[in-house]
Amino acid sequence: MEFRQMRRNRQQLTEEDCISILEKNSSGVLAALGDGDYPYAVPLSYVYDDGALYFHCAKSGHKLDAIKKYPKVSFCIVDQDQVIPEEYTTYFRSVIVFGQAKILEDDKEIREAIERLAQKYAPDDTKENRDLFIEKEYSLLCMVKIEVDHMTGKEAIELVKNRK
Repeated sequence: MEFRQMRRNRQQLTEEDCISILEKNSSGVLAALGDGDYPYAVPLSYVYDDGALYFHCAKSGHKLDAIKKYPKVSFCIVDQDQVIPEEYTTYFRSVIVFGQAKILEDDKEIREAIERLAQKYAPDDTKENRDLFIEKEYSLLCMVKIEVDHMTGKEAIELVKNRK
């Protein structure tokens, strides 16, 4: 599939900027094709690593049903949203990822993904304590990987001008 070009390409972020935004933020919104073919968008925590996004969830529910039915998803992160009332505008920066969601089945892959997630959200915790928490919840969790097919980032024209 060929993805469409960004209409306002002067505002397009570089791939490096997009990756930086994915690495530093802690939440985004997953959009999938839900029940009755309605879009289903849900906020979630994630980790980005080596060209893929990972998140955990329960082993059943709307999100997993949607992914099983149609694995193509998008994931959006708002990095900046500064309202400037006197200019009637917003200084924004965001990234949208398009990809294929895959429910992880391999135990080694699941373990590596949950450890990445745990390290991101509790970086100062000890490995022993992280392992205890992971073991406690391990049988209840499902790990999902989104292979990135396409990624775009955009920022307000005012931010583009301020960079120069």
